[in-house]
Amino acid sequence: MDWVASIDSTIVRVHQHGATLPRVTGALSSYKKFGLEPPDHAIGRSRGGLTTKKHLVCDGRGRALAFVLTPGQAADTNLLSTTLEQIRVHGAVGRPRSRPDRVLADKGYPSRANRAWLRDRGIAATIPERNDQIANRRKRAGRPIEFGDEQRHRYRGRNVVQRCFNKLKQWRGIAMRSDKTARNYHAGLCLAATLHWVASS
Repeated sequence: MDWVASIDSTIVRVHQHGATLPRVTGALSSYKKFGLEPPDHAIGRSRGGLTTKKHLVCDGRGRALAFVLTPGQAADTNLLSTTLEQIRVHGAVGRPRSRPDRVLADKGYPSRANRAWLRDRGIAATIPERNDQIANRRKRAGRPIEFGDEQRHRYRGRNVVQRCFNKLKQWRGIAMRSDKTARNYHAGLCLAATLHWVASS
């Protein structure tokens, strides 16, 4: 088990058959685990039309550890902590492990709140800053975010989350959502991720 986790999100189009239920829009909601169906069914409207966004965290071998469904217009940076909190990996004895050693993420996640959340839990971060953040930091005194050669070398390993998405999207029902409810779509993701784990173990 490689506990260097990578996190990212991807958007899938919602087929017309999956968008027939009445839904409440406007409020931020997400579908994490089995439970009550969100009022918007994790369907939102973005540039691509009706979409669902999958926020996924995987281990260093590209196997899904947790995912959260949101409407397509949801921002990545707001869902980092929510997604990482879904990690539960059971071992032979004791409580399930829920914290990776390190998190690799792209420029969609470098908020101060995310870095503080990871630091409070003892999780190392490899997250590059956006250009506007670097420019703002130069205007005032403060410690810059270290992103040297060692961090760049680590960051190259983040491609595993893209390969995980690619594996999951080999399933037609995951590449395009035709399920009406977030619960059913989430179940399909669980099944595809489980089969990927079995094949790679």
